[in-house]
Amino acid sequence: MNSNRKIVHIDMDAFFASVEQRDNPDLQGKPVIVGGRPDSRGVVAACSYEARKFGIHSAMPSSRAAKLCPQAVFTPPRISRYKEISNQVMAIFHEYTDLVEPLSLDEAFLDLTDNHLQEPSASVLAQRIRKQIFDITGLTASSGVSCNKFLAKVASAMNKPDGMTVIRPSEALSFLATLPIGRFYGVGKATEAKMERIGVKKGEDLLRFSQEELTFHFGKSGEYFYNICRGIDPRQVISSRVRKSIGSETTMAEDILDLKLIYDILHQLAGSVAASLEKHNFGGYTLTIKVRYQDFLTITRSATFKTPLFTTADILSFLPQLLRGTEAGRRKVRLLGVTVTGLIARNGTPYQLRLPFWRGSDSRFSSIGV
Repeated sequence: MNSNRKIVHIDMDAFFASVEQRDNPDLQGKPVIVGGRPDSRGVVAACSYEARKFGIHSAMPSSRAAKLCPQAVFTPPRISRYKEISNQVMAIFHEYTDLVEPLSLDEAFLDLTDNHLQEPSASVLAQRIRKQIFDITGLTASSGVSCNKFLAKVASAMNKPDGMTVIRPSEALSFLATLPIGRFYGVGKATEAKMERIGVKKGEDLLRFSQEELTFHFGKSGEYFYNICRGIDPRQVISSRVRKSIGSETTMAEDILDLKLIYDILHQLAGSVAASLEKHNFGGYTLTIKVRYQDFLTITRSATFKTPLFTTADILSFLPQLLRGTEAGRRKVRLLGVTVTGLIARNGTPYQLRLPFWRGSDSRFSSIGV
């Protein structure tokens, strides 16, 4: 464990909902849900702490949230507004260090080991940053301070809202030993259940397993779990990220069976993806479609090419083959998506015949020619 690093994770408190409450004082103190209407097929994008007391959480169907809290106030997302305030927050971070790694609009890692103020205490800086955020935006943030990203991320969730938790290097192992496994960053509900089946309920239980045993149970994540229960996380704070994909998807107002309508929607999505590729000066080697059926089963079909896709026409050329690998048209569909990955910068690559290798999430395809 590198005890010389000073890593801070800062997470805005109920960001979307807090912005709505700040901009509309009538909503303060009320259970606010940002997302789809309760009479729609929408979901909860975010909710205030007042709403969370009723068991409401993000990704929950809005109709379910309304039943849990009939008095909740529903408001549609205003992404442009959230981005505006997020930019203010990120600008504050950059006053202290160039090593800022945003994870989303409302959270980021900061490496304050060498900071612009030459302040040796990361805790002092974290408190100062949180105060500055409140003074400028009127919103609160919680922070975690430690010697690596994993510990800082876990710490920021320990004292929400508007709190700070510091895990010193000397305290890390004892802290992790008693930490419930469900509180470990990267452990979701399914992994938590699997952990409990092999007798892991808290961090100290993980220490009994070798890396080989954890890899047997959890695949590639085994090494990650082996290290983090020992407080080991060498990942650096990366100030810029390489974009890996460009995509677009939509959930239909009603489940659809009409194949022509499905193609029309995919055509629109392909146009949106191509426009984003052009805007960001990208092409991509892999095309993926996503289909979610009426029963929520979600599948993907992908093809990777020798030369990149750039335009709507490029994408449309191969959508029919991918769609034929699904049951669209035979089973009702509630969501469609199109994504291009394997991105490269445009460099005038000429259009050539593309010979794809097809694959799907259920391994239905092997190699198919065109």
